[in-house]
Amino acid sequence: MSQLLENYLANIIPVSFCLKTQNNVHHIGDGEPEFTVTMHREPDKKELLTSTSLALGEAYIRGDLEVDRDLYEVLDLFLGQMGKFTTDKSALKKLILTSRSAKNQKKEVQSHYDIGNDFYKLWLDETMSYSCGYFQNEDDSLYDAQVHKVDHTLAKLQLKAGMTLLDIGCGWGYLLKRAAKLYGVHGTGITLSEEQYQQFKQDIQNEGLEDMLDVRLMDYRELAKSSMSFDRVVSIGMIEHVGRGNYEEFIKNVDAVLKPQGLFLLHFISALKEHEGDAWIKKYIFPGGMVPSLREIINILPDFNFYTLDVESLRRHYNRTLLCWRSNFNAHREQIIEEKGIEFTRMWELYLASCAATFHNGIIDLHQLLLSKGVNNTLPMTRTV
Repeated sequence: MSQLLENYLANIIPVSFCLKTQNNVHHIGDGEPEFTVTMHREPDKKELLTSTSLALGEAYIRGDLEVDRDLYEVLDLFLGQMGKFTTDKSALKKLILTSRSAKNQKKEVQSHYDIGNDFYKLWLDETMSYSCGYFQNEDDSLYDAQVHKVDHTLAKLQLKAGMTLLDIGCGWGYLLKRAAKLYGVHGTGITLSEEQYQQFKQDIQNEGLEDMLDVRLMDYRELAKSSMSFDRVVSIGMIEHVGRGNYEEFIKNVDAVLKPQGLFLLHFISALKEHEGDAWIKKYIFPGGMVPSLREIINILPDFNFYTLDVESLRRHYNRTLLCWRSNFNAHREQIIEEKGIEFTRMWELYLASCAATFHNGIIDLHQLLLSKGVNNTLPMTRTV
Protein backbone atom coordinates (compact mmCIF):
# COMPACT_ATOMS: atom_id res chain seq x y z
CA MET A 1 0.00 0.00 0.00
CA SER A 2 2.84 2.47 0.77
CA GLN A 3 3.89 2.66 -2.88
CA LEU A 4 0.30 3.25 -3.98
CA LEU A 5 -0.15 5.89 -1.28
CA GLU A 6 3.13 7.55 -2.24
CA ASN A 7 2.15 7.74 -5.92
CA TYR A 8 -1.37 8.84 -5.06
CA LEU A 9 -0.25 11.73 -2.87
CA ALA A 10 2.50 12.72 -5.31
CA ASN A 11 -0.19 13.18 -7.98
CA ILE A 12 -2.26 15.64 -5.94
CA ILE A 13 0.46 17.48 -3.98
CA PRO A 14 2.55 19.68 -6.31
CA VAL A 15 5.34 20.43 -3.82
CA SER A 16 8.09 18.39 -2.23
CA PHE A 17 7.11 16.66 1.04
CA CYS A 18 7.95 13.68 3.24
CA LEU A 19 5.61 10.76 3.81
CA LYS A 20 6.28 8.92 7.04
CA THR A 21 4.63 5.52 7.50
CA GLN A 22 5.12 2.85 10.14
CA ASN A 23 8.03 1.34 8.28
CA ASN A 24 9.57 4.04 6.10
CA VAL A 25 10.14 7.72 5.41
CA HIS A 26 9.65 8.66 1.76
CA HIS A 27 10.94 11.93 0.30
CA ILE A 28 8.58 12.84 -2.53
CA GLY A 29 9.41 15.51 -5.08
CA ASP A 30 12.48 17.62 -5.66
CA GLY A 31 14.07 20.07 -3.24
CA GLU A 32 13.60 20.59 0.46
CA PRO A 33 10.34 19.10 1.80
CA GLU A 34 7.66 21.68 2.59
CA PHE A 35 6.15 19.46 5.31
CA THR A 36 5.94 15.89 6.58
CA VAL A 37 2.80 13.76 6.54
CA THR A 38 2.81 11.04 9.18
CA MET A 39 0.47 8.11 8.56
CA HIS A 40 -0.03 6.20 11.81
CA ARG A 41 -2.43 3.95 9.92
CA GLU A 42 -2.63 3.95 6.14
CA PRO A 43 -6.05 4.53 4.59
CA ASP A 44 -7.88 1.65 2.95
CA LYS A 45 -7.13 1.41 -0.79
CA LYS A 46 -10.81 1.18 -1.74
CA GLU A 47 -11.71 4.20 0.39
CA LEU A 48 -8.86 6.20 -1.11
CA LEU A 49 -9.99 5.43 -4.65
CA THR A 50 -13.63 6.17 -3.80
CA SER A 51 -12.99 9.66 -2.41
CA THR A 52 -9.73 11.48 -1.74
CA SER A 53 -11.33 13.98 0.58
CA LEU A 54 -13.26 11.37 2.59
CA ALA A 55 -10.30 9.02 2.99
CA LEU A 56 -7.79 11.70 3.98
CA GLY A 57 -10.31 13.80 5.91
CA GLU A 58 -11.48 10.87 8.01
CA ALA A 59 -7.89 9.82 8.62
CA TYR A 60 -7.19 13.32 9.95
CA ILE A 61 -10.30 13.29 12.17
CA ARG A 62 -9.25 9.97 13.72
CA GLY A 63 -5.69 11.12 14.24
CA ASP A 64 -4.35 8.54 11.80
CA LEU A 65 -2.86 11.39 9.76
CA GLU A 66 -0.74 14.21 11.16
CA VAL A 67 1.24 17.05 9.60
CA ASP A 68 4.24 18.81 11.14
CA ARG A 69 3.29 22.28 9.90
CA ASP A 70 0.30 24.58 10.37
CA LEU A 71 -2.73 22.78 8.93
CA TYR A 72 -3.92 25.72 6.82
CA GLU A 73 -0.44 26.26 5.35
CA VAL A 74 -0.23 22.62 4.32
CA LEU A 75 -3.73 22.56 2.80
CA ASP A 76 -3.05 25.83 0.99
CA LEU A 77 -0.15 24.16 -0.83
CA PHE A 78 -2.29 21.54 -2.57
CA LEU A 79 -6.05 22.21 -2.39
CA GLY A 80 -5.73 24.09 -5.65
CA GLN A 81 -5.30 20.59 -7.11
CA MET A 82 -8.76 19.36 -6.07
CA GLY A 83 -9.55 18.68 -9.71
CA LYS A 84 -7.18 15.70 -9.41
CA PHE A 85 -9.01 14.25 -6.39
CA THR A 86 -10.85 10.98 -6.99
CA THR A 87 -14.61 10.87 -6.45
CA ASP A 88 -16.63 7.79 -7.34
CA LYS A 89 -19.93 9.54 -8.01
CA SER A 90 -21.79 6.25 -8.40
CA ALA A 91 -20.66 4.91 -5.02
CA LEU A 92 -21.29 8.27 -3.33
CA LYS A 93 -24.59 9.10 -5.05
CA LYS A 94 -26.70 9.03 -1.87
CA LEU A 95 -24.24 11.29 -0.07
CA ILE A 96 -23.69 13.77 -2.89
CA LEU A 97 -27.27 13.99 -4.16
CA THR A 98 -29.60 14.10 -1.17
CA SER A 99 -33.32 14.82 -1.27
CA ARG A 100 -34.32 18.43 -2.00
CA SER A 101 -37.64 18.06 -0.17
CA ALA A 102 -38.54 20.74 2.38
CA LYS A 103 -38.56 18.17 5.20
CA ASN A 104 -35.11 16.81 4.42
CA GLN A 105 -33.54 20.21 3.80
CA LYS A 106 -34.84 21.48 7.14
CA LYS A 107 -33.24 18.46 8.82
CA GLU A 108 -29.94 19.11 7.00
CA VAL A 109 -29.89 22.82 7.88
CA GLN A 110 -30.64 22.15 11.53
CA SER A 111 -27.90 19.50 11.73
CA HIS A 112 -25.37 22.31 11.17
CA TYR A 113 -26.86 25.50 12.57
CA ASP A 114 -28.47 23.96 15.65
CA ILE A 115 -25.24 22.54 17.08
CA GLY A 116 -25.72 25.20 19.76
CA ASN A 117 -25.56 28.98 20.04
CA ASP A 118 -22.95 28.65 22.80
CA PHE A 119 -20.66 26.77 20.43
CA TYR A 120 -20.88 29.45 17.73
CA LYS A 121 -20.42 32.24 20.28
CA LEU A 122 -16.97 30.81 21.06
CA TRP A 123 -15.52 31.68 17.67
CA LEU A 124 -17.84 34.04 15.79
CA ASP A 125 -17.65 37.75 16.56
CA GLU A 126 -20.10 39.75 18.69
CA THR A 127 -22.50 40.22 15.77
CA MET A 128 -22.86 36.41 15.46
CA SER A 129 -22.36 36.74 11.71
CA TYR A 130 -21.67 33.36 10.12
CA SER A 131 -20.82 34.62 6.64
CA CYS A 132 -18.04 36.45 4.81
CA GLY A 133 -16.80 39.67 6.42
CA TYR A 134 -15.66 42.77 4.52
CA PHE A 135 -12.17 43.91 5.48
CA GLN A 136 -12.36 47.56 4.52
CA ASN A 137 -9.10 48.40 6.29
CA GLU A 138 -5.93 46.36 6.74
CA ASP A 139 -6.17 46.44 10.54
CA ASP A 140 -9.88 45.57 10.75
CA SER A 141 -10.82 43.08 13.43
CA LEU A 142 -13.31 40.31 12.64
CA TYR A 143 -16.01 42.39 14.34
CA ASP A 144 -15.10 45.43 12.24
CA ALA A 145 -15.23 43.34 9.07
CA GLN A 146 -18.67 41.93 9.87
CA VAL A 147 -20.08 45.37 10.60
CA HIS A 148 -18.51 46.65 7.36
CA LYS A 149 -20.06 43.70 5.45
CA VAL A 150 -23.53 44.48 6.72
CA ASP A 151 -23.12 48.21 6.04
CA HIS A 152 -21.70 47.47 2.58
CA THR A 153 -24.70 45.24 1.84
CA LEU A 154 -27.32 47.63 3.19
CA ALA A 155 -25.84 50.56 1.26
CA LYS A 156 -26.28 48.64 -2.00
CA LEU A 157 -29.97 48.20 -1.23
CA GLN A 158 -30.57 51.99 -1.21
CA LEU A 159 -32.80 51.77 1.86
CA LYS A 160 -35.09 54.55 3.04
CA ALA A 161 -37.10 54.95 6.24
CA GLY A 162 -40.37 53.07 6.18
CA MET A 163 -39.28 50.52 3.58
CA THR A 164 -39.86 46.81 4.14
CA LEU A 165 -36.95 44.34 4.00
CA LEU A 166 -37.00 40.54 3.92
CA ASP A 167 -33.91 38.55 4.94
CA ILE A 168 -34.06 34.95 3.65
CA GLY A 169 -31.85 32.85 5.91
CA CYS A 170 -31.49 35.62 8.49
CA GLY A 171 -29.19 33.77 10.89
CA TRP A 172 -29.05 35.43 14.29
CA GLY A 173 -30.46 38.64 12.82
CA TYR A 174 -27.68 41.20 12.98
CA LEU A 175 -28.32 42.58 9.48
CA LEU A 176 -31.99 43.23 10.17
CA LYS A 177 -31.30 44.75 13.59
CA ARG A 178 -28.78 47.14 12.05
CA ALA A 179 -31.10 47.96 9.13
CA ALA A 180 -33.88 48.87 11.54
CA LYS A 181 -31.63 51.04 13.69
CA LEU A 182 -29.72 52.81 10.90
CA TYR A 183 -32.40 53.17 8.24
CA GLY A 184 -35.73 52.88 10.04
CA VAL A 185 -36.90 49.98 7.86
CA HIS A 186 -39.38 47.30 8.88
CA GLY A 187 -37.77 43.88 8.54
CA THR A 188 -38.79 40.23 8.50
CA GLY A 189 -36.33 37.38 8.81
CA ILE A 190 -36.95 33.74 7.98
CA THR A 191 -34.82 30.78 9.04
CA LEU A 192 -35.06 27.01 9.46
CA SER A 193 -32.79 26.97 12.50
CA GLU A 194 -34.63 26.67 15.82
CA GLU A 195 -31.61 27.98 17.73
CA GLN A 196 -31.24 31.06 15.52
CA TYR A 197 -34.97 31.72 15.58
CA GLN A 198 -35.20 31.62 19.38
CA GLN A 199 -32.11 33.83 19.86
CA PHE A 200 -33.22 36.43 17.29
CA LYS A 201 -36.74 36.51 18.72
CA GLN A 202 -35.31 37.15 22.18
CA ASP A 203 -32.98 39.87 20.86
CA ILE A 204 -35.90 41.67 19.20
CA GLN A 205 -37.63 41.86 22.58
CA ASN A 206 -34.48 42.75 24.51
CA GLU A 207 -33.60 45.59 22.11
CA GLY A 208 -37.14 46.98 21.90
CA LEU A 209 -37.53 46.31 18.19
CA GLU A 210 -40.93 44.59 18.27
CA ASP A 211 -42.52 47.35 16.15
CA MET A 212 -39.75 47.12 13.55
CA LEU A 213 -38.75 43.47 13.22
CA ASP A 214 -40.27 40.02 12.98
CA VAL A 215 -38.65 36.59 12.67
CA ARG A 216 -40.34 33.44 11.45
CA LEU A 217 -39.41 29.77 11.38
CA MET A 218 -40.19 29.36 7.71
CA ASP A 219 -39.05 27.64 4.49
CA TYR A 220 -38.40 29.90 1.50
CA ARG A 221 -40.93 27.84 -0.48
CA GLU A 222 -43.70 29.23 1.70
CA LEU A 223 -43.09 32.81 0.57
CA ALA A 224 -45.13 32.61 -2.64
CA LYS A 225 -48.28 31.78 -0.67
CA SER A 226 -47.58 34.12 2.25
CA SER A 227 -49.27 37.27 0.85
CA MET A 228 -46.25 39.24 2.10
CA SER A 229 -44.72 42.05 0.05
CA PHE A 230 -41.37 43.80 0.39
CA ASP A 231 -39.48 46.74 -1.09
CA ARG A 232 -36.18 44.94 -0.68
CA VAL A 233 -35.01 41.34 -0.26
CA VAL A 234 -31.61 40.14 0.89
CA SER A 235 -30.24 36.62 1.22
CA ILE A 236 -26.77 35.96 2.59
CA GLY A 237 -25.24 32.48 2.49
CA MET A 238 -28.54 30.65 2.14
CA ILE A 239 -28.92 29.59 -1.50
CA GLU A 240 -26.07 27.12 -0.92
CA HIS A 241 -28.65 25.03 0.98
CA VAL A 242 -31.27 25.17 -1.78
CA GLY A 243 -29.66 22.62 -4.08
CA ARG A 244 -29.23 22.38 -7.83
CA GLY A 245 -32.70 21.90 -9.31
CA ASN A 246 -34.32 24.25 -6.79
CA TYR A 247 -32.68 27.52 -7.82
CA GLU A 248 -35.60 28.44 -10.07
CA GLU A 249 -38.00 27.74 -7.19
CA PHE A 250 -35.95 29.99 -4.94
CA ILE A 251 -35.94 32.89 -7.42
CA LYS A 252 -39.66 32.38 -8.10
CA ASN A 253 -40.43 32.80 -4.41
CA VAL A 254 -38.30 35.94 -4.19
CA ASP A 255 -40.14 37.31 -7.21
CA ALA A 256 -43.50 36.54 -5.55
CA VAL A 257 -42.82 38.82 -2.56
CA LEU A 258 -40.69 41.59 -4.10
CA LYS A 259 -42.46 44.71 -5.32
CA PRO A 260 -41.93 45.97 -8.91
CA GLN A 261 -38.64 47.90 -9.24
CA GLY A 262 -37.62 46.42 -5.90
CA LEU A 263 -34.02 45.39 -5.23
CA PHE A 264 -32.74 41.93 -4.35
CA LEU A 265 -29.22 41.35 -3.04
CA LEU A 266 -28.02 37.76 -3.29
CA HIS A 267 -24.78 36.91 -1.45
CA PHE A 268 -23.53 33.36 -1.96
CA ILE A 269 -20.54 31.06 -2.15
CA SER A 270 -20.01 30.34 -5.83
CA ALA A 271 -17.93 28.14 -8.09
CA LEU A 272 -16.34 28.75 -11.46
CA LYS A 273 -18.11 25.70 -12.91
CA GLU A 274 -20.96 23.45 -11.87
CA HIS A 275 -19.91 20.70 -9.46
CA GLU A 276 -21.69 18.20 -7.19
CA GLY A 277 -19.66 19.27 -4.17
CA ASP A 278 -17.11 17.72 -1.86
CA ALA A 279 -18.02 14.40 -0.25
CA TRP A 280 -16.27 15.11 3.07
CA ILE A 281 -17.98 18.49 3.52
CA LYS A 282 -21.36 16.95 2.67
CA LYS A 283 -20.92 14.07 5.11
CA TYR A 284 -19.53 15.95 8.09
CA ILE A 285 -20.28 19.68 7.80
CA PHE A 286 -23.03 20.70 5.39
CA PRO A 287 -25.30 17.75 4.51
CA GLY A 288 -27.00 18.50 1.23
CA GLY A 289 -24.98 21.66 0.64
CA MET A 290 -24.42 22.66 -2.98
CA VAL A 291 -22.26 25.51 -4.27
CA PRO A 292 -23.79 26.98 -7.43
CA SER A 293 -21.72 28.44 -10.22
CA LEU A 294 -22.07 32.16 -10.84
CA ARG A 295 -23.21 31.58 -14.39
CA GLU A 296 -26.02 29.16 -13.54
CA ILE A 297 -27.57 31.66 -11.14
CA ILE A 298 -27.24 34.59 -13.55
CA ASN A 299 -28.68 32.42 -16.33
CA ILE A 300 -31.96 31.98 -14.39
CA LEU A 301 -32.57 35.65 -13.62
CA PRO A 302 -33.93 36.88 -16.98
CA ASP A 303 -36.72 34.28 -16.82
CA PHE A 304 -38.08 36.18 -13.82
CA ASN A 305 -37.40 39.66 -15.25
CA PHE A 306 -34.56 40.30 -12.82
CA TYR A 307 -31.97 42.77 -14.10
CA THR A 308 -28.38 42.30 -12.90
CA LEU A 309 -27.10 45.68 -11.70
CA ASP A 310 -23.89 44.76 -9.93
CA VAL A 311 -21.62 41.74 -9.40
CA GLU A 312 -18.86 41.80 -6.79
CA SER A 313 -16.44 39.10 -5.68
CA LEU A 314 -15.48 38.94 -1.99
CA ARG A 315 -13.38 35.77 -2.30
CA ARG A 316 -10.27 37.02 -0.49
CA HIS A 317 -12.42 38.52 2.24
CA TYR A 318 -13.82 35.06 2.96
CA ASN A 319 -10.33 33.59 3.15
CA ARG A 320 -9.44 36.13 5.83
CA THR A 321 -12.77 35.64 7.61
CA LEU A 322 -12.20 31.90 7.87
CA LEU A 323 -8.68 32.39 9.20
CA CYS A 324 -10.10 34.67 11.90
CA TRP A 325 -12.73 32.07 12.79
CA ARG A 326 -10.07 29.35 12.94
CA SER A 327 -7.91 31.50 15.22
CA ASN A 328 -10.85 32.06 17.56
CA PHE A 329 -11.75 28.37 17.38
CA ASN A 330 -8.24 27.29 18.34
CA ALA A 331 -8.17 29.82 21.18
CA HIS A 332 -11.03 27.79 22.71
CA ARG A 333 -9.74 24.43 21.54
CA GLU A 334 -9.43 22.82 24.97
CA GLN A 335 -12.96 23.84 25.93
CA ILE A 336 -14.34 22.49 22.65
CA ILE A 337 -12.47 19.21 23.12
CA GLU A 338 -13.90 18.91 26.63
CA GLU A 339 -17.45 19.63 25.48
CA LYS A 340 -17.53 18.03 22.02
CA GLY A 341 -14.64 15.56 21.92
CA ILE A 342 -11.33 15.43 20.08
CA GLU A 343 -12.67 14.06 16.79
CA PHE A 344 -15.35 16.79 16.55
CA THR A 345 -12.68 19.40 17.26
CA ARG A 346 -10.29 18.06 14.61
CA MET A 347 -13.18 17.83 12.14
CA TRP A 348 -14.19 21.47 12.62
CA GLU A 349 -10.65 22.79 12.49
CA LEU A 350 -10.15 20.86 9.24
CA TYR A 351 -13.36 22.39 7.89
CA LEU A 352 -12.28 25.95 8.71
CA ALA A 353 -8.71 25.51 7.46
CA SER A 354 -9.68 23.69 4.26
CA CYS A 355 -12.36 26.24 3.35
CA ALA A 356 -9.87 29.06 3.89
CA ALA A 357 -7.44 27.28 1.56
CA THR A 358 -10.04 26.60 -1.13
CA PHE A 359 -11.05 30.27 -1.19
CA HIS A 360 -7.39 31.30 -1.38
CA ASN A 361 -6.83 28.93 -4.31
CA GLY A 362 -9.97 30.02 -6.14
CA ILE A 363 -11.65 26.62 -5.90
CA ILE A 364 -14.65 28.51 -4.53
CA ASP A 365 -15.57 32.18 -4.65
CA LEU A 366 -18.03 34.53 -2.98
CA HIS A 367 -20.29 36.81 -4.99
CA GLN A 368 -22.77 39.54 -4.21
CA LEU A 369 -25.35 40.17 -6.93
CA LEU A 370 -27.54 43.26 -6.88
CA LEU A 371 -30.70 42.78 -8.92
CA SER A 372 -33.79 44.81 -9.72
CA LYS A 373 -37.22 43.40 -10.41
CA GLY A 374 -37.82 44.97 -13.77
CA VAL A 375 -36.25 48.22 -14.92
CA ASN A 376 -35.42 50.71 -12.17
CA ASN A 377 -34.32 54.13 -13.43
CA THR A 378 -34.37 55.83 -10.02
CA LEU A 379 -31.11 54.40 -8.70
CA PRO A 380 -27.77 56.27 -8.65
CA MET A 381 -25.92 55.96 -11.96
CA THR A 382 -22.53 55.44 -10.30
CA ARG A 383 -21.30 52.71 -8.00
CA THR A 384 -20.62 54.25 -4.61
CA VAL A 385 -20.05 51.13 -2.49
